[in-house]
Amino acid sequence: MNHQSSNNQHVRRKIVIEGVVQGVGFRPYVYQLAIRLQIAGWVRNDRTGVTIEVEGNEEDLDSFLEQLRQNTPPLAEISRITVSNLNFLGDRGFFIHHSQSDSPSRAQIAPDTFVCSECLHELFDQSDRRYRYPFINCTNCGPRFSIVTGVPYDRPLTTMADFPMCSRCLSEYHDPNSRRFHAQPNACPDCGPQLTLVDSQREPVIIKDPLKFVAETLRQGGIVAIKGLGGYHLAVDATNSAAVNELRRRKSRDEKPFALMARDQDSISAFAEVSEQEYQLLAGPERPIVLLHKKTGHRLAEEVAPDNRYFGVMLPYTPLHYLLFAEGFNAIVMTSANHTDEPIVYQDLEALERLSGIADFFLTHNRRIETRTDDSIARIMASHPVILRRSRGFVPRAVRLPCKLKPVLAVGGDLKNTICLTRSNDAFLSQHIGDLKNTEGYESFKRTINHLITLLDVCPERLACDLHPDYYSSHYALEECHLPAMPVQHHHAHLASCLAEHGRQHPAIGIVFDGLGYGADGHIWGGEFLIGDLKSYQRSGHFRYQPMPGGDLATRQPWRMALSYLQSVFGEIPEDCSALKGIPKNEWQLVAQANQRGINSPLTSSCGRLFDAVAAVLGLRQRVSFEGQAAMELEMIADPDQTQPYSYVLEFEKKLVQFDPASLLKVILEEERSGKPLSQIAGRFHLTLAAMMVEVCEYLRDESRINSVVLSGGVFQNSLLTQKAKNGLQKANFEVLTHSHIPPNDGGLALGQAVIAGQDGEYF
Repeated sequence: MNHQSSNNQHVRRKIVIEGVVQGVGFRPYVYQLAIRLQIAGWVRNDRTGVTIEVEGNEEDLDSFLEQLRQNTPPLAEISRITVSNLNFLGDRGFFIHHSQSDSPSRAQIAPDTFVCSECLHELFDQSDRRYRYPFINCTNCGPRFSIVTGVPYDRPLTTMADFPMCSRCLSEYHDPNSRRFHAQPNACPDCGPQLTLVDSQREPVIIKDPLKFVAETLRQGGIVAIKGLGGYHLAVDATNSAAVNELRRRKSRDEKPFALMARDQDSISAFAEVSEQEYQLLAGPERPIVLLHKKTGHRLAEEVAPDNRYFGVMLPYTPLHYLLFAEGFNAIVMTSANHTDEPIVYQDLEALERLSGIADFFLTHNRRIETRTDDSIARIMASHPVILRRSRGFVPRAVRLPCKLKPVLAVGGDLKNTICLTRSNDAFLSQHIGDLKNTEGYESFKRTINHLITLLDVCPERLACDLHPDYYSSHYALEECHLPAMPVQHHHAHLASCLAEHGRQHPAIGIVFDGLGYGADGHIWGGEFLIGDLKSYQRSGHFRYQPMPGGDLATRQPWRMALSYLQSVFGEIPEDCSALKGIPKNEWQLVAQANQRGINSPLTSSCGRLFDAVAAVLGLRQRVSFEGQAAMELEMIADPDQTQPYSYVLEFEKKLVQFDPASLLKVILEEERSGKPLSQIAGRFHLTLAAMMVEVCEYLRDESRINSVVLSGGVFQNSLLTQKAKNGLQKANFEVLTHSHIPPNDGGLALGQAVIAGQDGEYF
């Protein structure tokens, strides 16, 4: 009698795969795997992700499932696999079925990604039919999120619907052995998008090779607007000081650093220090801008990043970029095309209108951008990569949460704005939107909300916003929507965003330092020690309140905060203080009088404003032209090898710790007057803050028995402070949680708001 082994029985299974599995070659991969294992069935995209039905002997199906888990296409990310048994049907062959879109959506769209090595080889192969074609792509690379109009991810629901495929592209698309099998953006010179050159008068320039013309324009000092994946860049030759200065003048961008694009690692090494870890970050599939330490004696224009130790550098990520660098450039300024504080320009007519006074020429094309996505920014801090601006390459990748949440729309803050949608255990943080204090920014904010809700098919049950009543984002949540809105305290949201990133639900000590956030007591917070989790928090410590002369004006004029602190220390203002050099005497005297009387001088506990005051006292910066400039310059000059912190004052009242910076400012002023090197003073200042953090946390650990510490808020973009604080806390046996995939600044605020508002129960 023959007994068939159980693992040879013929069975049928349904496999549902969720995650980033559409537009990344997943169905072709499944097809080829099934053919290789001689398994029958089918695969299709749907609004969940990818659904597969397979049948064969049990051993082969087990092998099939194991390989699905272990070996995925390069851009795929599986978040969940669900397997169920079905009745055996006796199918023959394996097929790719048409996509299904009649069920609730759980699909995730892939981020835009850089051009792969195989496409690059074809791009420069004279015998290839896509030789020098700027829109070459395959299932492993190319535009994704920026061209998607709906789900499931198929060509009719992308902006590539404008370009019917020619017979040869269709043949590749339907060939299981082709790298372009079911590649939705597939195109060639015969049927795909085309480059166009336009002059500053909006007139087309008829020329055989627009790229060579652009290269010559850049060499001659011209400014060119170049359409990329998620918007336009403004490009100039990075070695041409006159061209960089002219771009600053036309763009109304006085001192904020410009981003650079460099040809390759060797080109970068000529002007910046690049560690192996930094290069891995640069060359990763996301291709972010990475902050790299400048090399002494570099030959780039100093105006690219004035008064800064770092260049922001990225590698080419589109075929167009590679073709441009093939014209002989090593580094090109490639900055977001916009006027200061406005969102990146991404629509063609808008570009011609808004950039007409900036660009000499426009290198554009007729592939529509559905969703603007600015470049992401990252740096290595405390030996770990940290995303400072999360956008192209990362979005809309889901953040896996430690708990299931109700569907929440969180609208973030007013600066570095992002929005967040939750769906069960997943949170979807939007691309960087930017400043909402201008009309274009606010309109972009609303478009992003509608687009993300449509793509994810999420119907929010709750809204979350910042506690600040005057934020545009809060106004949207409280006035323009018809859902219950939960105002969330700013610094609790920062704490929660870091906990969520690490998959933590238990309470932690939160050190949340930033420029400003509306406090529960109506004052401006920003130097906070919290104890909290994803549901609630208590304020356990803070910087002593200090008047902020002129309110928001003090954020743009650091001398005002220096004056406020010095007034607290001395009563009368030392007139020879470096903070007041160049400030008319009648102006600062009026401010001092108003500050003394409490007129337009709200109280703040902000660490960011303390950085401003110290920078002004040291004579580094009386006024700023962009957010965080004074603090950044203080970090730039700081000697990292200082070992002796200044003395400081902690006050303990009713289990609330207060750090009083006034005496610290007095010592710093005295050292500056005595001629101590500013680098030493700045280094000791950073070290002092780090030492103070450790002492406060040790006190709070004794009180709460909590040993985990979160570092969050915009101040922790400062690499030196973050490193010193982390080292000190770890030496004191704390577990330290810092940001990596989620920005520590307000770009991560919406994630924290979402996880707090999505909890069951009341918010305190």
